[in-house]
Amino acid sequence: MKTPPQPVGLLIAALLSLTYCKTATRTPPPDHPRLTPNVTLRNVTFRSAALNRDMPYRVILPTNIPTGKKLPVLYILHGGGGNFRDWSNYSDVSRFAERGLILVMPEGESSYYTNAADRPQDRYEDYIATDPIADVEKQFPATPGRVNRAIMGISMGGFGAINLALKHPDLFIFAAGISSALDVPSRPFSIKRVQQYRQHAAIFGPWKSEHRRDNDPFVLARSADPSKAPYLYLTCGDQEGLLPANRQFAALLKDRRIPSEFHPGPGGHDWNQWNLRLDDAFQSLFAHLQSK
Repeated sequence: MKTPPQPVGLLIAALLSLTYCKTATRTPPPDHPRLTPNVTLRNVTFRSAALNRDMPYRVILPTNIPTGKKLPVLYILHGGGGNFRDWSNYSDVSRFAERGLILVMPEGESSYYTNAADRPQDRYEDYIATDPIADVEKQFPATPGRVNRAIMGISMGGFGAINLALKHPDLFIFAAGISSALDVPSRPFSIKRVQQYRQHAAIFGPWKSEHRRDNDPFVLARSADPSKAPYLYLTCGDQEGLLPANRQFAALLKDRRIPSEFHPGPGGHDWNQWNLRLDDAFQSLFAHLQSK
């Protein structure tokens, strides 16, 4: 005689068997870029070969660039639930373009900038690692090569920046993760966050799967060659649930002797805190771009 299923098991099975429903399309918030006087903003839509569809990105660069001069590029990744306009609308990042830097803000949707395990068409790692870089270097006065290229992100985008930098050390000389969601691939199932778990599982695959390990920054850092790894900058607010994971990751980087720095500070998971981190993050960025 078979043992009848337990009520908790039935509940979990029922929740996990629900078909994932996309949220209703919402009207995007107003677009009000916060620009300093000596920069230019451009929105670009281009064809992504990796995603096989048109994708947008936003560029902020100095207004007056001498003829023939090329500039280093920083790719800036938005967080979950955001879009490619967020950095220009909610932060003062444009002021750093005045110092001779091209800022590129690609659209990442809710992808974690990762090739999705259950959606073969959503190759967001391949997209970020190839398509915007090629298009930017074709359309703008961008200096090519690793030593002239960096990546930065907040929350989901912080995960993306660190993950991409470790997986593609040949692409970026510097990567900054601000309030990075570094623990997402290793988060276990929680009945309190079943919808979030399903969304993450569609991207990272089943619990403890190879795809999760291949996209886990902790796993990647343990196998990284310190001599080839980009410089990693980390910061996180003391009121964030992500702080313990960032502390653990910073300790791992130190133990592995991967060039890095970690700056915990006051604040929560919001633009008020993130905006305050920019001066320090860009100071480190410019030091590493200029030293190469």
